[in-house]
Amino acid sequence: MNMQKTGAFIQAARKRLNLSQQALGEYLSVTDKAVSKWERGLACPDIENLKNMALLFHCSISDIVDGVQLDSSHSSNLPMELPAEPDAQKSPAADVTVTLDYTSAQSISPLLFGDNLEHTRGCIYGGLSAEMLRNRKFVGKPGRYGCAHEWYAIGENPYLYFGAAYTRHGDGYNMRRSHERNAQYITNYTPGTVGMGQKDLYLAADTDYDFTAAVRSFSGNLLTVSLIGHDGTVYDSKTLSAVPGDYREVTIRLHSTRKDAEARLEITFDTVGTVMIGALSLMPSENFRGMRLDVIEKIKELGIRLLRWPGGNFAGEYHWKDGLLPRNMRAPFQSYLWLETQPHSFGYDFHEINTDDFIALCREIGAEPFITLNPTWNTPEESAQWVEYCNGDETTTYGKLRAENGHPEPYNVQFWSLGNEMGYGHMEGTNTADAYARAVREHAVKMLDVSHDLTLCSSGPYPNQEWADYSAKALSDLAATVSLHHYAGMPQFMDPAKRKEEYEGFIRKVDTEFQPRMRILREQLGDSKVKISYDEWNAWYAWYRGGSVTEGIMAAAFRNMLFRNADKYGVMMACHFESVNEGAIQVHPDSVKLTPTGQVFAAMKDHANGMLCALDEDVTATRKHGVVTTTLLNRSFDQEKRFTIQNCGGIISAKLFSADDVVPGTVFAVTDLAVTAENGTVEVVLPPHSMAVLRTETV
Repeated sequence: MNMQKTGAFIQAARKRLNLSQQALGEYLSVTDKAVSKWERGLACPDIENLKNMALLFHCSISDIVDGVQLDSSHSSNLPMELPAEPDAQKSPAADVTVTLDYTSAQSISPLLFGDNLEHTRGCIYGGLSAEMLRNRKFVGKPGRYGCAHEWYAIGENPYLYFGAAYTRHGDGYNMRRSHERNAQYITNYTPGTVGMGQKDLYLAADTDYDFTAAVRSFSGNLLTVSLIGHDGTVYDSKTLSAVPGDYREVTIRLHSTRKDAEARLEITFDTVGTVMIGALSLMPSENFRGMRLDVIEKIKELGIRLLRWPGGNFAGEYHWKDGLLPRNMRAPFQSYLWLETQPHSFGYDFHEINTDDFIALCREIGAEPFITLNPTWNTPEESAQWVEYCNGDETTTYGKLRAENGHPEPYNVQFWSLGNEMGYGHMEGTNTADAYARAVREHAVKMLDVSHDLTLCSSGPYPNQEWADYSAKALSDLAATVSLHHYAGMPQFMDPAKRKEEYEGFIRKVDTEFQPRMRILREQLGDSKVKISYDEWNAWYAWYRGGSVTEGIMAAAFRNMLFRNADKYGVMMACHFESVNEGAIQVHPDSVKLTPTGQVFAAMKDHANGMLCALDEDVTATRKHGVVTTTLLNRSFDQEKRFTIQNCGGIISAKLFSADDVVPGTVFAVTDLAVTAENGTVEVVLPPHSMAVLRTETV
C-alpha cells in the first residue's frame, strides 16, 4: 500500500461527495483527526473502515488501497478507447467481394446468441411481467394518509396504515434490507364507503382480467372490486369476502368492455371494521406463467439461444429460495443500488419470476438457461441446493421439491455464474481478486459435488491482470469460463454538424473498445484454458432510450466481429444486455415492437448453428437446411457500399434494412433489395447505415 496515494484517493472521493472530514468521520464512527491522518498518509484505515468507505464511495477496497478507481460505469478498468485491431482499418464503405464455400465444416456457436433477463428497471416491471398494478405488495413507508405509494384512499374518513405482512422471505434469507414486508390495513369506524384505488391502468377492449387479493379481517367484511373507466363508467364489478383468521387468496375475473388507457381499479367496503390486504394482483387472464404473451412472441423473434438470469447486478439482491413461495407471498427485494437497478418501482423488485418460471420461459423460446448466483448472501450450501433443485432427480431433497412443484424431470441447467462484477464497489461482498476466489471456491466445489458437469463462470473486473492471475487462473480447475462486460458510450447527437463524426466514432468502438478487451483478456489469461464469457455488452444507458439505427448498426457490427474472433480469443458465450425495454424490444401497455437492435438480431438469428460459407468484417454467410443466409452491413454514415458474392445459388429472398437518419428514435424500414445476378455472381449496393439479408439456394 502507498499510503500517500491511498490518502489522496480518500480525500478526492470525500470532496466529490461534498463531505467534510468531520462528516466522513461521523459516517465511519471515527474522529475528523483520524480522517485527516489518513488523507495525509500518516495512518491507514482498518479493514472495517475500508469496507464502509468502499460502499460510500461506490468503489472497491482495492481501489482505495491502490489509490486508483476502476471505471465501473463501463465494467472495465482500461482506457475508453484502444488501438483498433489490424483487420479493422479499412474504410467501412470499401467494396467487398466474397466467394461462398460450401465445404467448410465450421459452424457459428448458438451460445454467441445470448441475452440477459435481469430484474432491473423496465425489463420485468412494465416489460415481460403481465402484472398491471404498481406497488402491489405495499413496499416502503406509507404515503400521505397512511396509503401505500401509487394508491389513493377512498371515503370521507378512512383510516389507513401498514400492518402485519402477508409476504415473507424463504429459508436462509440473510440480506440487510428494510421496508420489504408490509400489508395495507383499512379501518372504517362508521358505516359508509371506504377503500383504496389505483389509477392510470391500461385496459384492452373486450378482455378478461384476473384479480387476486390476499385478504383477511377481524369481523368479516364484503369487498367490492371494480374496474372503472376514465369517465366513471363501471366496466365490471364483483364482490369477495375478507374473513377472520389468516390471510387467504381470493381470485375473481373482471371484464373490460372497451379500450381505456386511464382506467381505475377500486376496492371498497361500507361496513364497520378493519380489512387487511396483504398483496394484490391484476393481469390479463391470458398469460404465460404471469408473463405477457405478446412480449414472449417478440423475444422468440430475436433468436436468443442462451439466457442469463436473474442478473447482472440484481443477482446480488436475489435470494433464490424466496421463489419457492407462492408468487403473491414472495416478499419484495429492496435494491442495494436503489437508483440503478430498481428506479421504476420504488427501489424494490416484486419477485414476479422464479426459477420454475425462468426455465419454462427458456424452453418456450428455445434458449439454454444461464443462472447467476448470489455468493455474498447465499451460503455455499444454498448455492448447491439451487443446483440440486434444477438438476437433481426425485431421490434428492430439492429434486423432490421441484417434482412436488409440478416439474418431475430435472432441468439440467449447465451454465452457472459465480456472482456478477464482484470486483467493483457497487456489488456487496469481497472486492479483491484473491478474496473473491477464496469465497466462491467453496460454492463451486459444493455445486460440482451435486452436478459434476456444470460450466461455471467466474466474475471480475476484466481485463485486469491481477484478477486474471489471482481469480480466473486460481479458479480454473473449477470454472471453465470468465466473465467480460463492456458498454460503449452512446452519442447524443445534439449538434447536427457533428452527426457523422459522432456516429462513426461510436460504430468504431466495436474495433477500439469491444474487440481489444477480448484480445487483452486472452493475453492476460496466458496459457490458461479458461474461455471468455462476454455476457454483458451493449450501448451505455440503452435502458433509458427507445433505440436507434446507430445502435442497430453497432449490434450488427459487434455480432460480425464476434463471429470472426470467437475462436481466436476463446470466447465460448456472449450475451447482449438486455433485450426487454433495454435495447432490442420496446414494450408499451398496448403494444410491443422491435427496436433497430431487435431488427438486427431477428435478421441474424439464422446464423446460429449455421455452417460458415463466408466471413468478412461486414459479411456473414451460413448454410442450413439447403439455404444460405448472407447478412451484409454498410457501416458508413454517408456512402454506399457494393457487395459482390460469388458462387451463389438461386435467390430465394433479398431484404434491405435502411433508414434516412441514425438519431434516437429511428428504425429500419424493411423493403425488397435490388439484386443483380448473373452466372452465380450476385451484386448488391447498400445505402449508408444499412444492412441486408440475402437468402439463396446452396450450389
